[in-house]
Amino acid sequence: MIDKPHLDEEALAELQDVMEDEFEVLIQTYLADSRTRLDSLRETLKAKDADAFAKAAHSFKGSCINIGAPHLGELCMRAEQLGKAGTLATAPAIIAAIEEEFAEVSSRLEAFGEAS
Repeated sequence: MIDKPHLDEEALAELQDVMEDEFEVLIQTYLADSRTRLDSLRETLKAKDADAFAKAAHSFKGSCINIGAPHLGELCMRAEQLGKAGTLATAPAIIAAIEEEFAEVSSRLEAFGEAS
């Protein structure tokens, strides 16, 4: 299996062209929103609420795909599948992977914004 890139720079460049001056606002909004979504994943896991966990992972997945973070989106999809299956035993490992990938995506997004 080929690993997906941290960022789809082509998609980001297109988004930047469309958003123009609002691109930086979009990035900052995504980052803040993602931190909230990560908190939600942790909270729903702690509460052992598989349905809420799946929903939180689903919405996080969508925002990752929209911003051009395919690997992070794939990790969120795996978390969503765990929630839908009602099997949260391996969810802590997925959350750890999501946190690690989000840290990578965050630094790359900030660098991308500064480079343009």
